[in-house]
Amino acid sequence: MQFIRALIVHVAVFLIAVGIVWAGSFSGQWLNADIETGLTVFASCALIAFIVQWIALIPAYVLKTEHFYDLTGGATYLAVIIFAFIQSEQHDLRSIILTCLVAIWAIRLAGFLFLRVRKQGSDSRFDQIKLNFWRFSIAWTVQGLWVLITAGAAIAAITSNHKTDFAWIGAFGLLLWLIGFAIEAIADNQKRRFKQQKNTHKEFIQTGLWARSRHPNYFGEILLWIGVAIIAYPALYQWQLVTLISPLFVILLLTKISGISLQEEQADERWADNHDYQTYKKNTPVLIPKLFS
Repeated sequence: MQFIRALIVHVAVFLIAVGIVWAGSFSGQWLNADIETGLTVFASCALIAFIVQWIALIPAYVLKTEHFYDLTGGATYLAVIIFAFIQSEQHDLRSIILTCLVAIWAIRLAGFLFLRVRKQGSDSRFDQIKLNFWRFSIAWTVQGLWVLITAGAAIAAITSNHKTDFAWIGAFGLLLWLIGFAIEAIADNQKRRFKQQKNTHKEFIQTGLWARSRHPNYFGEILLWIGVAIIAYPALYQWQLVTLISPLFVILLLTKISGISLQEEQADERWADNHDYQTYKKNTPVLIPKLFS
């Protein structure tokens, strides 16, 4: 049964990836500019995204550990975005900025998550699935798709043959990225310091940015990927515009799949009888921060 389920998920991921690759490769550059019969740079990035996951899966399963899951995800973002930039024939301002933004985000977040799971000893999301190879493989394969879709707009813009000036729309997208990155980094640091000082089984964070949103780090994450999509937009041509699902995918992932929904469920269970938490939950937005107290 586990094998059948894993097979279905892998086939679904493959079909989605093929669609994204086809759209992202439209009017994009090829690995060999003289022979348009091989792989596009975008398709090559997709292969890298999945191959890295499948290679990392083997030692992770043998050791029954998830410690390197997030670190591998960050390394994959770095690999595909740098590969796309190196293989691109034209290094315009948009390509340089997109490469830097994705790389900076990947290094910070992967490092933060890696250190967190090392300190905690484990990630509850993997407690059961890491014991079964097929269930564990789903997590790694889905991470490959996560990298491909999330970075898709940036990769498509970097490898696009449709180059345009950075202009005001690029500056606006960069501003959103900077705001989102700052919010995410500050929120993560505030929660890290809170966990160092408090007993998180008895207390919950409700100060700093966490007094304005129950999940400010996720809001920052969503905002920065919207910024990336806006920066990429002018360089996307026809079917490449499909890659603009990137921020929509991030929103779906963080609000419905592995982010907010999971953490809200855990919090409701942990502090079900905590009056302060119920008041906090009632008065604090789940995602978009309130501007005024």
